[in-house]
Amino acid sequence: MQIILYLIAAVMLFYSVMLVLTSNFNMGNLIVWILTAACCVYAIWHKSLNAWFTGTAVGRVALVLLACGTVFYAGMLVFVACSGYANPPTGNEKVVIVLGAGLRKDKPSLLLRYRLDKAYEFAQAHPDVLVVTTGGQGRDEWVPEGQAMRDYLIEKGLSPDRVVAETKSTSTEENFLFARQILEQRGIHVNQPIVYVTNAFHCYRGGKYAEMAGFTQAAALPAGIPLRSVPTCYLREVFAVLYYWVFRSSESGLMQNMVGILSLNKKFFYK
Repeated sequence: MQIILYLIAAVMLFYSVMLVLTSNFNMGNLIVWILTAACCVYAIWHKSLNAWFTGTAVGRVALVLLACGTVFYAGMLVFVACSGYANPPTGNEKVVIVLGAGLRKDKPSLLLRYRLDKAYEFAQAHPDVLVVTTGGQGRDEWVPEGQAMRDYLIEKGLSPDRVVAETKSTSTEENFLFARQILEQRGIHVNQPIVYVTNAFHCYRGGKYAEMAGFTQAAALPAGIPLRSVPTCYLREVFAVLYYWVFRSSESGLMQNMVGILSLNKKFFYK
């Protein structure tokens, strides 16, 4: 048992050090670091901690609370993992909205390429689909995300006439809102069916933000995610979903001024 605890702590410590060396501070990293510290503490002092948890009244209460919190968090992880596949496209959609996810200079990040490749597959299978790429220009990006995404899809083989770039948005809410304006200019009403593309962990909130923008028939097309990004993205998304349930938007609430600080870091996860 002790060997297993040390092994888990060592793996977590290795991953945490890698995050420190290759990325800046963000909420996903912070959660991993906290879990790593907890694993290391328990691995070293598990006998004393077990005695405290089972031998004192305060410890037993703490153990119950810890167990309940763990079960709740695990349930939320399952919800985040499964909800992205709950509303698949029917094939009748005429519009694909691709949500932005960061660039490296003027090229789509790895996470974003997963989304773009999924959108490309759908567009290839449905020749009448119009693709809207969304995203403004970040402080360390050379061009707007929407433009780089459009260029990527055209280079892969989509006709320029089929891809429209939205280049002003700074959040998922604005992705949908500004995409709606573009579609309305083309005579496409929000009541018509659309499909939005994002990574699977983000699909639930993406659907909620699509509803906020007025889209009444928005299906989700979940893209994959790099294996190394799974822990931070999914652990972080649990809190993002809970935050949405309380404040209904990333544009309000206690964390509003920290959205940029706690965003996913592009040096590691997006390369």
